[in-house]
Amino acid sequence: MRGPRLPTWLRRHGVLWSVQFAYMAEYRVEIALWALSGVLPFIMLAVWSTAAVPDLGLSSAALGRYFLSAFVVRQFTVVWVVWQFEEDSIQGRLSPYLLQPLHPLWRYVAAHQAEQATRLPFVMLIITVFFLLQPASFGWPGVPRLLLGLLAVGLAFAINFLLQSLIACLCFWTERASALERLLTIPYLFLSGLVAPLQAFPPPLQHLALHTPFPYLIAFPAQLLAAEPMGAGQVFSLAGGFAAMGLWIALLLPLLVLLWRRGVRRYGAMGA
Repeated sequence: MRGPRLPTWLRRHGVLWSVQFAYMAEYRVEIALWALSGVLPFIMLAVWSTAAVPDLGLSSAALGRYFLSAFVVRQFTVVWVVWQFEEDSIQGRLSPYLLQPLHPLWRYVAAHQAEQATRLPFVMLIITVFFLLQPASFGWPGVPRLLLGLLAVGLAFAINFLLQSLIACLCFWTERASALERLLTIPYLFLSGLVAPLQAFPPPLQHLALHTPFPYLIAFPAQLLAAEPMGAGQVFSLAGGFAAMGLWIALLLPLLVLLWRRGVRRYGAMGA
C-alpha cells in the first residue's frame, strides 16, 4: 500500500537536491578548502582573547564558544547566488531555466543546500579539533537551545538568500551585479557579529545594527548555539530575535517577487 504522495514542488526540489549533491560531491576537496577559508572567527577569537575580555561580560570559554558558533553559522548561511546567477545570465543558461516548470531560484536553493550537506563532515571535524585544543570552551546548549539555534540558522540562510537574490535580480539590468554585492561586505563583517560580539560595540552602534538584517545572519544564531543569556539587559531577546527575522523575511520576499517579475518582463522584452 502506497503512502501519501509528496507535493509536486517538493518532489522536484528533492530531485534537484540529489543532482546538485552528486555534483558537489565531485568537488569535496574544493569544498573542504571553502570550509577552511571561513576561519575569520577563529582569527578574531585570538585577537579578542588578548584584549579586555571581562569588558564584554564573557569569560574566555564563553568567548571561544561564541566564535566557534559564529564559524558554524557562517558555514551554513553563506550565499553565492549572485555570482552563479550572473554567470548563468551572461552565458545564456538562464533562458532555458525560465522555460522550466520550477522557478529558477529553487535550482539555486537546492545547490546551496547540497553544498551545505557536503560541508557538514568538514565542519564537524573542525569543531572536534577546536574542542581538543580548547577543552575549556566545551559546552552543550541543551536540546531546546540547539533546536532553536538550528531554526535560527535556517532563517538566517533564508534572509541572506533573499537579500542576495534581490541583488542577483539586478542582472536583468546590468551584467555586473556582483560589484554591487561587494558593497555589503563591510557592513556585513562589522554589524553581523562576525569580527566581534555585538556587546563589544557602543550602545548607539548596537541600536543601529539591530535595525539592519546583518546581526540576524550571524550574531543571533551564534548566541543561541553558544547558550549565551538573552533577555532584559542583553543585546537580543529570544522572542525579539525571531520576530525580527520573520519581519525581514516578510519584507524581503515581496520585494524579491516584485523585482523578479519586472526583471523577467524586461528580459523577455529584449528577446532572450
